[in-house]
Amino acid sequence: MSDGPMHDGGAPEPAPEPAPGAAGVAEPGLHAALEAILLVVDEPVAEVTLAQVLERPTHEVAAALRELAAEYSATGRGFDLRQVAGGWRYYTRADCAPVVERFVRDGQQTRLTQAALETLAVVAYRQPVSRARVAAIRGVNSDGVMRTLVARGLVEEAGTDPESQAVLYRTSSYFLERMGLRDLDELPDLAPFLPDDVESLEESK
Repeated sequence: MSDGPMHDGGAPEPAPEPAPGAAGVAEPGLHAALEAILLVVDEPVAEVTLAQVLERPTHEVAAALRELAAEYSATGRGFDLRQVAGGWRYYTRADCAPVVERFVRDGQQTRLTQAALETLAVVAYRQPVSRARVAAIRGVNSDGVMRTLVARGLVEEAGTDPESQAVLYRTSSYFLERMGLRDLDELPDLAPFLPDDVESLEESK
């Protein structure tokens, strides 16, 4: 005889199903939900923010984050989940850094992503430019993409802004070589491809 609870008719009561979400689909577990969010962030996310989004107690979210971090370390994954600057974010594990650097350095045949192409265009047409300025023009954090472009040798540091002291960036001679240009004066004019109000929109950011 089944040990589970019985209906009046004597048949075993079915196990309860996971609570459906707004679309009628079962909500993911806490660990899965945290992983999904942290995979798409550009900067560390605070525990309280994650708790608000997931509608779970902050202490429960904090405990889950620490469990995930411990699990990744124990299983020797290629990435860490670290608590830095008041939040949590994924980072490449330190002992994997040489492999990542080799991939970035030697993967020159790999196509640039759309984000990298956009960022490179902003640097090329607005140089010297800071990361903050690039982010303002693109409307999204571009730090990771800028690091990739620097690692590939397409972009390089060009001093600091005298007012903000922010590091400025410009395209490199390797960029000219890859583009088949003698100098930046040979960059094509973008005006014919832009809306009439693009300058006012860009300057307002």
